[in-house]
Amino acid sequence: MSPFFSKKNDTPAEDAWFLPEDARKALLETFKALRDDVPLEVFTREGENDPYNDFLRKFVRDLGRLDAKIKPVYHTLDSDRARELQVTFSPTLCVVPGKYSLRYLGAPLGEEGRSFIQAILLASSGESHLSATSRQILKQLDEPRQVRVFVNPGCPYCPGQVFNAFKAAVERPDLVRAECVDSAQHTALADEYHISSVPHTIINDELHLLGLEQEEQFLVELVSLQSAQQILGDDEHEHEHDHDHAHHHHPPVEQVDVVIIGSGPAGLTAGIYCVRSGLKTVILEKLVVGGAVAITPVVENYPGFANIPGKKLMDIMAEHARGYCDIREGEEVEEIKLGKQVEIHTNRGIYATRAVLLCTGASWKKIGAVGEDTYSGFGVSYCSSCDGYLYRDRTVAVVGGGNSALTDALHLKNLGADVTIIHRRETFRAQQHLQDSVAKAGIPVLWNKEVLEILGKDNRVTGARLRDTVTAEETSLTLDGVFAAVGVSPNTALAQDLGVQLDEHGFIQVDRSMRTNIPRVYAAGDVTGGVQQIVTAIGEGSVAALSAFEDLAHPYWVQPKR
Repeated sequence: MSPFFSKKNDTPAEDAWFLPEDARKALLETFKALRDDVPLEVFTREGENDPYNDFLRKFVRDLGRLDAKIKPVYHTLDSDRARELQVTFSPTLCVVPGKYSLRYLGAPLGEEGRSFIQAILLASSGESHLSATSRQILKQLDEPRQVRVFVNPGCPYCPGQVFNAFKAAVERPDLVRAECVDSAQHTALADEYHISSVPHTIINDELHLLGLEQEEQFLVELVSLQSAQQILGDDEHEHEHDHDHAHHHHPPVEQVDVVIIGSGPAGLTAGIYCVRSGLKTVILEKLVVGGAVAITPVVENYPGFANIPGKKLMDIMAEHARGYCDIREGEEVEEIKLGKQVEIHTNRGIYATRAVLLCTGASWKKIGAVGEDTYSGFGVSYCSSCDGYLYRDRTVAVVGGGNSALTDALHLKNLGADVTIIHRRETFRAQQHLQDSVAKAGIPVLWNKEVLEILGKDNRVTGARLRDTVTAEETSLTLDGVFAAVGVSPNTALAQDLGVQLDEHGFIQVDRSMRTNIPRVYAAGDVTGGVQQIVTAIGEGSVAALSAFEDLAHPYWVQPKR
């Protein structure tokens, strides 16, 4: 038997709870779904990452106290068990080792707490919960895969990618090993692999994947050891020949009243109002619930909260919306066909619906500098919530002058980064209170400067070349990272395919009832332009839902207009 930590030094005190009461209540409800026992083996070494060791031991101990099926076991890093499982980092957590290879290198802090609870549920049920398509893809795997997903505690996209890896490891425990590596805790491994952006997935030390991926895409890459771009390039010709054959396969059609595309504030609100109006509704989200707000470090102007992390606000909204309608994450809409009914084709199936709400939001604009694409994910970032943690002792620049840029700069400064703001004008567009906060924090600003080029070496940003917009003088700046916050572009590809009218700035044109020029097609939120605030998105979502309800009851397109 492996040595346990002595009670005196290492096991947590048995009296006080570490988890707060509301978390315990939620977990008690969640753990009702547990089926088989879940051994959780914790490996630590005194004097190495002690605060994280302590957190992990207390967290795991409390889970064991909440449900008898969860079995905490504590080992030292120099134990026989550590050597048997090849554990070399403190702290490491193994979930049901021997049966599955699911482990955390570093305590599952912040957002990764979610993937950890999901891992417990997966391991207890013995079911991967992969789609039928995904299971077919994984059947083709015939050689071992080690998957490492590098994460940060503040990244809302990371748990989804960790969950992709864990589901694969539960489906194919014979061949797939999956690790979640906290870049902030295991800095040596993060540096070894040049991790500058998360989630960053590495398979068999060969294939590097950036960002959250849809389940099926991830598994194709896992099996083939090729990126999706490589596969598409290799198979383009082959797909042309298979095109007709593919159309003979018809997935089942799900009948609903309304399909909402996008799960930001507008989409979630629309879902609530649609169902409350008696309409059968689904929300389709290709990535994670919450949209751009989920990666906003702090929201300061939402009524009812003096300030609140964007992710927390969206979790509250999503929980409310889930009480009404089905939110399907990782499901991307590929095509919308207009006919007697609206037919929506996704990567998972087909929906026949009476109306569609486009709440597709907007994406961050690029700076437009030379080298920006080259170093994207390797020092160039568009998400301070996701990647800021990696730069907490480094020199970075935030490019932009609006609310997002100043919020990002304050967040990075708060994390401990040495921040400079680069703005191409001589005044900010941001709200005055943000400008005051930046001045109070002492964050330097380079006025009237544009970024011409992102400089780098060996897959890392080393600086930027700037030009003065007044004098045209060029200068260079030494940097470890560049955070872009220069505005947004609306996600209108689906709208354009349908022939929905856009305004002169490329946003979807709607009337006061959030109707587009095409009957049964509505739009709300950032994709419609305007003020682009959470409160306006919520208002537009509710109006769009009520308009859909009114129009489906009294179709204006089949009656003469008054």
